[in-house]
Amino acid sequence: MYAIIQTGGKQYKVSAGDTVYIEKLDVEADSEVVFDKVIAVGKDDGIAVGDPFVKGATVTAKAVKNGKAKKIVVFTYKSKKNEKRKMGHRQPYTKVEITAVNA
Repeated sequence: MYAIIQTGGKQYKVSAGDTVYIEKLDVEADSEVVFDKVIAVGKDDGIAVGDPFVKGATVTAKAVKNGKAKKIVVFTYKSKKNEKRKMGHRQPYTKVEITAVNA
């Protein structure tokens, strides 16, 4: 059984036992998180698609840790103007482990 959830402006296909890196949530490590924006639920007998969300379907997960991704370098310049700027960015994330898909 799998589910497609929406969080942080993105959609993720998850099933029980998966580990997913999602946009940072305001939760402590080792706490339980419930996702109620379930777009679709896939079962053995078919798929249930919501309009826009499936009623009564939730996905429970355990927040493992909060962290930052690897640094990326953002370099902008304008040719012939001697104008350049170098910046770095580290995207924050929350690592969650999916415990159950409730449909």
